[in-house]
Amino acid sequence: MLGTLYLVATPIGNLQDMTFRAVEVLSSADVIACEDTRHTRKLLNAFEISTKLVSYHEHNEGERADELGRMLSDGKSIAVVSDAGTPGINDPGFRIVQKAIEIGANVVPIPGAVAFVNAVIVSGLPTDSFYFGGFLPSKTGDRKKRLREVADIPATLVFYETPHRIVAALRDARDVLGDREAAVARELTKMHEEIVRGKLSEIEKVLAEARGEMVLVIDRHRDETVEVDPELSISQRLAQLEAEGVDQKAALKMIAKERGIGKSEAYRLLQSEKQ
Repeated sequence: MLGTLYLVATPIGNLQDMTFRAVEVLSSADVIACEDTRHTRKLLNAFEISTKLVSYHEHNEGERADELGRMLSDGKSIAVVSDAGTPGINDPGFRIVQKAIEIGANVVPIPGAVAFVNAVIVSGLPTDSFYFGGFLPSKTGDRKKRLREVADIPATLVFYETPHRIVAALRDARDVLGDREAAVARELTKMHEEIVRGKLSEIEKVLAEARGEMVLVIDRHRDETVEVDPELSISQRLAQLEAEGVDQKAALKMIAKERGIGKSEAYRLLQSEKQ
């Protein structure tokens, strides 16, 4: 018989968030595949679990997935954990799941903590539909491009971010999306847990010196009818939008939509106004 692959969520900070089922599965598995054996061993020691550990991280994921797949073929049960939270969510897990499905092994989720879900529900922003984009790119140009790609999605936007990039990310988000309502959840479930809510510009000031793991939650695009003075030239309307914190590319896109023309046509008309 084929073995079973368990994807086990573990606490993202507070050990009391460990579930009874997670303890049971980790105790009974033949092996636990984890990102950092030293880190996971501390977690297991807290719950008196002595199951064998093997490393399974981004640098050996492909090779290790094949090895774990062979173990599943031999009938072994394998539990996969990440350093914190749910495996496969911005952490290794995808390849071994693919391998398990390929060989016909059973794949079972053991639910638990997910940082971005918890950030959304405490943000005060709509939860009926949200888009999770993982980590934003580290470079400003790439980050703005990514934000433009998701700007019009009719859902709350959610991203992971690092402390040394959070201020730049907030600033770029304001430039591209406008000064939307947002929230940053910092150090969720830990001693210094903090939820900062407000406009992107307001949060930027508060988090200038903040540390810890962060989740950025941004309000959705609102497709509302905007009363625009028809006498305004494109350059005047552009100046209006830029004054509201919208960057030029996003502003031109909005102007083109308002006027029922293509973005390239709006740009051409803008250039002709300047001549």
